[in-house]
Amino acid sequence: MHLTELVDRLDEELRTADYADLDASANGLQVGPEEADIERVAFAVDGVRETIAAAADADADLLVTHHGLSWGGIERVTGRQYGRIAPLIENDLALYVSHLPLDGHQELGNAAGVADVLGLTDREPFGELGPEYVGQRGVATDAFAPGELRDTLADELDTGAGGVRLLDFGPDRIENVAVLTGSGTDWLDEAVAAEVDALITGEGKGKVYHEAREAGIHVVLAGHYATETFGVRSLQALVDDWGLETTYLDVPTGL
Repeated sequence: MHLTELVDRLDEELRTADYADLDASANGLQVGPEEADIERVAFAVDGVRETIAAAADADADLLVTHHGLSWGGIERVTGRQYGRIAPLIENDLALYVSHLPLDGHQELGNAAGVADVLGLTDREPFGELGPEYVGQRGVATDAFAPGELRDTLADELDTGAGGVRLLDFGPDRIENVAVLTGSGTDWLDEAVAAEVDALITGEGKGKVYHEAREAGIHVVLAGHYATETFGVRSLQALVDDWGLETTYLDVPTGL
């Protein structure tokens, strides 16, 4: 498949253009000759030296990641940027990135993947960002005890040494759950307004402890990396269906 065709398919599925003015990430094709032929695609959460080297070793033609190289533009290709871009070019390895579009996708996205793990029903978009959303909320089929919710995520997510932290400030039974992966505690007020029992995200800021306590809501911090593996894995399955050979590169951070 030509790289242009694959990029167009991904951009259409992810509605990349709709997030262009909302996301610091330069989503879409970040590195690569548009006319390349693609046979093998690697997927990873982060576009970093380790995953780039692993993709090259796997003889991939394209690396698809959630976190890419360009956040508001690249002024100089030196230091860390050179160390990441040079091996892409040297190995004829293209890089495609989907940040917020992959967070917000209601079927393939990161929040949707966490909701799948928990078996949430009656789902709807959560986490307003301009006219778009970057998360999802839903209802538990059987209410969770707070510790049970934490343990379920700890068992199902690749948290590494980081584990899952629970700020236990909400009700004894958790039915209504909001999910916004990565660094999502800025949407705590929206979760409170939506009257959910718990907000699940990856990592927190210091202020969230008292904000959650005062609002009477649980916050579950399940790891930035661990909550954001779902989107790229879903894209891998999609590209598999399109007839390309794929591989997933798991490089957990424990954070």
